[in-house]
Amino acid sequence: MNLSILISEGKGWMQMKYLFILSVIILAFNFYCKTASAGEIAEPVPKKHLLEEKEAESSGEILKQSSMQSVTDEQVEAGSSTSEVAGVDSAEQSELRGNNTGNSSDTAQQSTNSASPATDAFYLPEVTVYGRADSLLGIAGAASQGTVGIEELEYRTLSRPGEVLETVPGVIVTQHSGAGKANQFFLRGFNLDHGTDFATSVNGVPVNLSSHAHSQGYSDLNFMIPELIERVDFRKGVYSADLGNFSSAGAADIHYVDFLPQSIAQVEGGSFGYERGLFASSHHIGSGNLLYAVELFHNDGPWTEPDDYKKINSVLSYSRGTAEWGYSVTSMSYVGDWNATDQIARRALDVVPGFDRFDSLDSSDGGDSQRHSLSAEWHRADADSATKVLFYGFYYDLDLFSNFTYFLDSPQGDQLEQQDQRGVGGLKASHTWYSDIFSRDMENTVGLQIRSDSIKNGLFQTIDRERADKVDYDGKTISDTTRKDDVWESSLSPYVENKVQWAEKFRTVCGLRMDYYYFDVNSDLSANSGTRDDAIVSPKGSLIFGPWAETEYYLSAGLGFHSNAGRGVTQQIDPKTGDTVKSADPLVRTKGAEIGLRTTIVKGLQSTLALWLLDMDSELVFSGDSGSTEAGDSSRRYGVEWTNYYTPTKWLALDADFSFSHARFRETVVNDDLGIQGRYIPDAVDSVIATGIAFHQPGERGLFSELRLRFFGTRPLTEDNSIRSDSTSMLSTKVGYNFNKNWTLSVEGFNLLDNRDHEIDYYYPSRLKEEDTPHNDIHFKSVEPISGRATLTFRF
Repeated sequence: MNLSILISEGKGWMQMKYLFILSVIILAFNFYCKTASAGEIAEPVPKKHLLEEKEAESSGEILKQSSMQSVTDEQVEAGSSTSEVAGVDSAEQSELRGNNTGNSSDTAQQSTNSASPATDAFYLPEVTVYGRADSLLGIAGAASQGTVGIEELEYRTLSRPGEVLETVPGVIVTQHSGAGKANQFFLRGFNLDHGTDFATSVNGVPVNLSSHAHSQGYSDLNFMIPELIERVDFRKGVYSADLGNFSSAGAADIHYVDFLPQSIAQVEGGSFGYERGLFASSHHIGSGNLLYAVELFHNDGPWTEPDDYKKINSVLSYSRGTAEWGYSVTSMSYVGDWNATDQIARRALDVVPGFDRFDSLDSSDGGDSQRHSLSAEWHRADADSATKVLFYGFYYDLDLFSNFTYFLDSPQGDQLEQQDQRGVGGLKASHTWYSDIFSRDMENTVGLQIRSDSIKNGLFQTIDRERADKVDYDGKTISDTTRKDDVWESSLSPYVENKVQWAEKFRTVCGLRMDYYYFDVNSDLSANSGTRDDAIVSPKGSLIFGPWAETEYYLSAGLGFHSNAGRGVTQQIDPKTGDTVKSADPLVRTKGAEIGLRTTIVKGLQSTLALWLLDMDSELVFSGDSGSTEAGDSSRRYGVEWTNYYTPTKWLALDADFSFSHARFRETVVNDDLGIQGRYIPDAVDSVIATGIAFHQPGERGLFSELRLRFFGTRPLTEDNSIRSDSTSMLSTKVGYNFNKNWTLSVEGFNLLDNRDHEIDYYYPSRLKEEDTPHNDIHFKSVEPISGRATLTFRF
């Protein structure tokens, strides 16, 4: 890999240099450890952590989550449909990939014969749910809950890290700007922009950024390293007490392994300047595990003005213990720098001579970003109770230069800089008691979540990334500073949850959550400064019936919320126009319900069906002239999801997920910019289809491959539905060969049909340099043309 691509004059180079020095130290340490252990027959077998999720018995009897019940070996063997996943038993899977210690939201407190003589408890042996091939009967609290594990992730085609979330049924991940910017997400009739209403976390640490300069709930996953992912746990809707802000549409927690049985050295190269190098390794240090990884990356993309996206990622973690007691400390660092080809006006293809869909209307767009985090997790469990505590803190910095309207406001161009710099600290803690009521198994959980963000926001006028005053078309001065704000946003969120197995075929999950938010804004415009606070209480729960004939039925409902940006909740004056505006509500109510089923009646097939409804008191919508999300009118969405994962043999897996939705504003709204009115929600996707087939030969050597189709349908771009986008479909593939347990070669192909579809479409007014007046138009980002990548992996 050409390391010279990381040399840059940009703002982020100093941080890159220090991280590069750190990576050299880590590599040297690894070499020393390997050399010191030369002559050993084999490294010690890594510790196997205890189960993250337990299974229901195949007969339908739900295993007791409390470990107060004696269970025979025959019952355990019958009840564990996860003892073999795609031909590899759970213990072998644990040794192959490693497990996190107690980070799952549903960790059963069992281990093998580890009870003290002082207790009558009998513990279950380790059974780990690794993904969609595993039954969640008796575990899941809703039809739309699931887990994607190592088997599916290993063979998945990924053109960008954020596409890991496309393993969540119904999720589509795209991009409307440069590769270093957070992705665009779609789910359940939402254009989620950069993460609004979809809560994402990595090892429990939240990724979404509230009161962000560009987008409320901004979720940048470019710091993620896919090879370290053990599983993705996902839930949808407002039915879980431990999920709060931004989770109304869904939530996903991405879990890293804490031990790699083999070091990984990997190099990749491909079309359009794609280069990537990865080194990851683990060692036993004392009685714990040390995991570390360094990723170097560069990509230009097909754009006339190359993205020249450079990033460096590093991970360092130490973990110790089992599911009964343990802790881990993890540090992650990311620095990235890029140019950007933002969405372009469709008419530019006709108006601008020689203009192509890969050209840019402002070649100086781009940005740089960095994220550095430290988290510490501790947990304990016994026959009576379980406790989990997570502390986290991270520093984040973004400078984003964008031009969405070109020359709409000024003949000098409309480029703007959005700046977001913040320090974040937080706590997640929960304690669960195992008991009974009327001789029925019961769990009671109390939890507390605390978060504080100290934020510096800014919106500035720029020319070629330099802040400058401009003049409008009337000769009036546009100040280089549109607004500057210091925002302190903090939240306190206690919750309780109760689970009861009332009968062999009936259980309940009920929860109550309270969220208190405090906003303190110090703005450069004094009228927009101030403090506000708000609190909201959200009951939620599920009724679960069955299983009958290996089929379980769910009825789920609840209340949730999302927060509005701190700048909006204290704003009195629009800093751009000077007009008086109404402040946004700090916390916005959402209401949801879902009815569904989960079945394994067909051998090898996991299938779920969910009918869902979600109401919002205020919709967050994209604003083209400010390049941010703004509070809108109330809305209603409903739809159906049908997901299927089929493993007819140990070497073949097929998946097919179908999502259809209907989205409307509750009342007719007026769009002043476009002069239209209607009830359609712009960019609300109405259909998503994702399907794939994956094959791999069993054993240390052999062929593996995947073919995958992703489709998302047409969308209204205006409230009156007079302008609609086209649908988008992409076909990709991955083919590889394991030569032995050490060497693997694979090739990936993207957009195999070379479609000219769009990643995103918006409709709003803009002005090209050649035009005398503004025009309303579709603005789109083209999908990348057919491309390929090759990867060589060495494990040792």
